[in-house]
Amino acid sequence: MSSPQAATPAVSAANREAAENLPFSDTTDLTNAERGLVAKLEPGVITAADGRTVWDCDEFGFLAGQAPDTANPSLWRQSGLVSLQGLYEVTDGIYQLRGLDLSNMTVVEGETGVIVIDPLISSETAAAGLALYREHRGDRPVTAVIYTHSHIDHFGGVKGVTTQEDVDAGDCVIIAPIGMVEHAVSENVYAGTAMGRRAAYMYGAALPRGPQGAVGAGLGQSTSTGTATLILPTLNITTTGQTETVDGVTIEFQMTPGTEAPAEMNFYFPQTRALCMAENATHTLHNLLTLRGALVRDPHVWSTYLTEAINMFGERSDVLFASHHWPTWGTSELTEFLSLQRDLYGYLHDQTLRQLNQGRTGIEIAEDIVLPPALENAWHTHGYYGSVSHNVKAIYQRYMGWFDGNPAHLWQHPPVESAKRHVEFMGGATEAIKKARKSFDDGDFRWVATVLDYVIFADPDNAEAKALQADTLEQLGYGAENGTWRNFFLMGAYELRNGPIGTPTTTAAPDIVGAMSVDQIFDAVTLRVNAPACWDAHITIDWVLTGLDRRHRSELRNGVLVHFDVPADRADPADTTFTLSKSTLMGILLGGLAMDEAIKVRSVTVEGDVDVFTELIGYLDAPDPDFAIVTP
Repeated sequence: MSSPQAATPAVSAANREAAENLPFSDTTDLTNAERGLVAKLEPGVITAADGRTVWDCDEFGFLAGQAPDTANPSLWRQSGLVSLQGLYEVTDGIYQLRGLDLSNMTVVEGETGVIVIDPLISSETAAAGLALYREHRGDRPVTAVIYTHSHIDHFGGVKGVTTQEDVDAGDCVIIAPIGMVEHAVSENVYAGTAMGRRAAYMYGAALPRGPQGAVGAGLGQSTSTGTATLILPTLNITTTGQTETVDGVTIEFQMTPGTEAPAEMNFYFPQTRALCMAENATHTLHNLLTLRGALVRDPHVWSTYLTEAINMFGERSDVLFASHHWPTWGTSELTEFLSLQRDLYGYLHDQTLRQLNQGRTGIEIAEDIVLPPALENAWHTHGYYGSVSHNVKAIYQRYMGWFDGNPAHLWQHPPVESAKRHVEFMGGATEAIKKARKSFDDGDFRWVATVLDYVIFADPDNAEAKALQADTLEQLGYGAENGTWRNFFLMGAYELRNGPIGTPTTTAAPDIVGAMSVDQIFDAVTLRVNAPACWDAHITIDWVLTGLDRRHRSELRNGVLVHFDVPADRADPADTTFTLSKSTLMGILLGGLAMDEAIKVRSVTVEGDVDVFTELIGYLDAPDPDFAIVTP
């Protein structure tokens, strides 16, 4: 295993310059991040039932020191603030557990119990947070859970704070924006394997912690690796202005679909003049296209909803808190905070569109766009999680797609074939590496990364190129203000030196898969069909779902698996019919349950030839959670 390298003089100088020019005399964020501390989690290590560590607050203790040459001082400052952990009082009757996972968990005290907002990623971290709250505020039952939106760090730990039995008994209500479950499933299952693999780079969960490794992801320090769970909502919020009283607590909701998540909502507590902004206004520029992959978000809509939030709640609020970071206190202060956040997304949208319509491409706009002084000088608009660079490119993609209009870019060779030709034109790998070393010494790491990427994709066994590329990506990481950029660069260096680490976390957890509808189950299967292998196959299967009074047909033809409810008057028979429950269907299609075993134990009955199903399964590919990223 190779060791990390020191920062080069070029990176050290850039980081020192940042330290000299940024407004480090403004310590308002530190004051707010430390305000209201009730108690820390001691020791700061959370374990699973089998004893393995799923979260360690203490491993980021090194951030208490001064920023080293190997970390951007702005990111170092942000990471120090985000790593503060414990139970904090936000205002009378509202508490937050911060620093115990990627996100915050908020506890609102009601008449008989507590309302939990966003129970983290893992049931273990959520349970530890609730236990810390109860230790200092009493053993109050959980009467409600609110999911602010459809990302796993805002619902995954729900079974650490309540149970399915309590929800079924009506003792705990689960509140969420309409469409939350559908979007959570599609994100974590449909493209979950690819997103999960790239999330390993984005959050740096496998990186060593320290000044030359992981220092944080900007939004939170990293992702916990415990048990992800889900309990379905029992109360959907559907419209802005909808008001609900839960355990004596009045809550006014604002729907914000298409902002940070496809299904998301802000809400206001009039009794305490407290405003929850979910993940729509945090102490960073957020992602318009997250580096792990997602649908491109709409900065224009985002900006519009922030204006609406200001108008609906600004003057009525004394404190603003969110699902990440620390609160903002004071009516004028929180209004200005929201206004700058609003202007940030609006500015990026409008200026990208302005230059786009002048014929500039996304990469050109991203290189040159400059934020106005008011945005540049505010800490919370810095790109610790999203960045101006990749957000501008996302806006371009949203409106114009992948193609920049240059016909030379319309039909380029794929990466490996392109790399072989580039390296040949460079004079071969030896000459390319020689020139790359000169550029490395000159501090032109962006160019070195490009050149060596060609060499590695043309010759994956070139150890010299991989070693120099690792050193190059490491230097890019050392200089990055953005936490996820740093993690991507350092993870690339780590895998080049040590080999692939796979995917540390599982997004398609059993509870999430279990929440899939029948249609989503079949949708997930359609994405695994190896079409060229079954161009000539034609297979129809009817699935009679007991308890649902539903006959659903899957039909494979021309390499496409379509599915639909069979109309009552449809006369053409299927090749085979299976009668089974939805849970058995899920086990067979997605959970590894063998059809012959299911038939043997009589959880499935069959009419026709079961070999038809065997043929269908033979055409399905398995996703690869360990696919290569920095090598072909």
